[in-house]
Amino acid sequence: MNGVSILLIFVGLFLLGGAISFWKQRMPKGVVTLLGIGAALSLIAGILRLEVWS
Repeated sequence: MNGVSILLIFVGLFLLGGAISFWKQRMPKGVVTLLGIGAALSLIAGILRLEVWS
């Protein structure tokens, strides 16, 4: 595993946890959506950078 892919997956999980937390606190939907999109992009980028796919 590459260090960058691990970092991207960690950041994606962190942002996903923040989105879930903000959703439970009834924060504005725009903030939750933005965090969710950022989490999804980060997780996808981290998974695609794994050396398993090569």
